[in-house]
Amino acid sequence: MDRTAGSGAPRHRVVIVGGGFGGLFAARALRRGDVAITLVDRAQHHLFQPLLYQVATGILSEGQIAAPLRDVLKRHRNVECVLADVVDVDVAGKQIVAQRPGGERITLPYDDLVVAAGVRQSYFGHDEFAQWAPGMKTIADALAIRRRVFGAFELAETATDPAEQRRWLTFAVVGAGPTGVELAGQIRELATRTLRAEFRRIRPEDARVLLFDGGSAPLASFGPALSAKAATSLRELGVELHLGSIVTGVDGEGLDVRDRAGTTVRHDAGTVLWAAGVETPPVANALAKATGAVQDRAGRIEVEPDLTIPGHPEISVVGDMMNRNKLPGVAEVAMQSGLYAGRRIRHRIGSGNGNGRAKVLGPFRYYDLGSAAYLSRGNAVVSAGPVKFAGFPGWLGWLFIHIAFLTGYRNRAGAILTWAAAFARDARRERAFTTQQIERLRDVYDTPPSRD
Repeated sequence: MDRTAGSGAPRHRVVIVGGGFGGLFAARALRRGDVAITLVDRAQHHLFQPLLYQVATGILSEGQIAAPLRDVLKRHRNVECVLADVVDVDVAGKQIVAQRPGGERITLPYDDLVVAAGVRQSYFGHDEFAQWAPGMKTIADALAIRRRVFGAFELAETATDPAEQRRWLTFAVVGAGPTGVELAGQIRELATRTLRAEFRRIRPEDARVLLFDGGSAPLASFGPALSAKAATSLRELGVELHLGSIVTGVDGEGLDVRDRAGTTVRHDAGTVLWAAGVETPPVANALAKATGAVQDRAGRIEVEPDLTIPGHPEISVVGDMMNRNKLPGVAEVAMQSGLYAGRRIRHRIGSGNGNGRAKVLGPFRYYDLGSAAYLSRGNAVVSAGPVKFAGFPGWLGWLFIHIAFLTGYRNRAGAILTWAAAFARDARRERAFTTQQIERLRDVYDTPPSRD
């Protein structure tokens, strides 16, 4: 049964969907505005997704890359946080429909709506792959991958069949973008540095890491020069590159891959991890249907220069969910677009500009502050507009970018200390994993089974 929440607010009502960088920066931009903000998020923590692979491979804890939204926004007295999953938008009634854990639906009215719901893993129409090849978009994903990676070495240690042992020591990563490259490199570093002296029956350094991608080079978005350096570094680490390859099947024993010649090859692998492609969550389709907005192939919504949906100046779409001049789905775009959307709302309603009159901002402009990908200890690639560098300078740039983007001084200090220990001693202290399969537990947003 629907129930209305947050009604009767005396101030301009702004609903923000999503607590990632886009939603968080929009809320911060409205901190001093005469508005009542409702931030709706299905997890109620702000997560720095680019470092999930370090949680999955035992370097960082999940608490070092995530912060409770209520803690982050506790000094923002005009912000109310709501734990719910937005499922629909009533454009005519100016309200969103959200589902609470357990299935109950609530409605939240708005005068302005900022949608920053991000993206999720895409399996390109083969969602059946997900049970065998988890993606990496949430803390649950990272913990599930940690269990699979460290568990694979344990199962290899006790395997009596040499073929089974080889299968458990084979890791397949699908997708050679930043996430796939970083994950593949870290598994090889884990095997050749951290674990090499800890087992008695297997040699962890014999672990194979296969990296598959349909393109012709890893990190293609970084440009040919950095892409070539990344390929060389990965091969030196021992990562086996399978480029121009399309995955056609995944199961519990491995995966089937078709090359450019049309030949399908079977690869036995105990662990298959998916880092290829993203798509928008269902709320993007609901919003597009309600507003008539145009979506691209991944479901991203095309927006005006001021990041609003055509014909709906009260609805802004920011971050990974928006399609504007083919901007990349990176944290910087989400931060800058969220900040812009918040400022635009504040100025439009004449709040916080000193004279109480509306002010129109110019079109959104993105400033590229740099993207980075970690390859191995002391080796990374950084691309910032025309400036591109790799190796140790790239690694220092990677450190600076990621420390700057982490939310909260405690997380920054904790990450610095943990990295110092990990890089100096090859130590990974966050290796605990549960033998329960986290990814198969029931989602709290699913309707609970009937008592009958």
